[in-house]
Amino acid sequence: MNFFRGNNAVPSADEALPGRLDSMEITNLHFVNHHPICPPFPENMELALFGMGCFWGAEKKFWESIGVYSTAVGYAGGYTPNPNYEEVCSGKTAHNEVVRVCFDPTVIDYSDLLVIFWESHNPTQGMQQGNDIGTQYRSGIYCINDNQYNLAVKSKQRYQQDLSTAGYSEITTEIIAAPEFYYAEDYHQQYLAKNPGGYCGLGGTGIECG
Repeated sequence: MNFFRGNNAVPSADEALPGRLDSMEITNLHFVNHHPICPPFPENMELALFGMGCFWGAEKKFWESIGVYSTAVGYAGGYTPNPNYEEVCSGKTAHNEVVRVCFDPTVIDYSDLLVIFWESHNPTQGMQQGNDIGTQYRSGIYCINDNQYNLAVKSKQRYQQDLSTAGYSEITTEIIAAPEFYYAEDYHQQYLAKNPGGYCGLGGTGIECG
């Protein structure tokens, strides 16, 4: 990651870059487990979408979890259709760096994924994670359905109590209905498996999410 110090103000739809009609061309093969990263997925699978700072490290947290079928990184939460990495880093798309998780709910449920989410980053930092500063590094839970939304809100409330007891400030995580997901470039997919010594600025608070 580029330690990009971007604009901390999310642009409006009128201010956002125009983007393009063509979607990103990617290889539909997970570098680690060789499952597809594009739908269709097996019928029993469910999807989840999270933003928690640099998506390189965030994706690894999930693909290492038993019950996760596939992961992919991309951009979501903004206005620019089919953005590229440079546009997202400019702060002029309103997009966040996100990881989409395809998981088997009979092995790992959504509540388990929420624990990974909360414990793997600091959700109180606003528009940054560690050295990565900009609107694309904000904390976000993007819910596929009402059940995910309700679970996310309740888990946020519980975790806020634990963080407050430990002296942390208010959680800044946005919890909204899942927006459209745009795939990031091929080289970003499973980046830390392709580049084992690559940068990962992801770090949690050390507070367990009970």
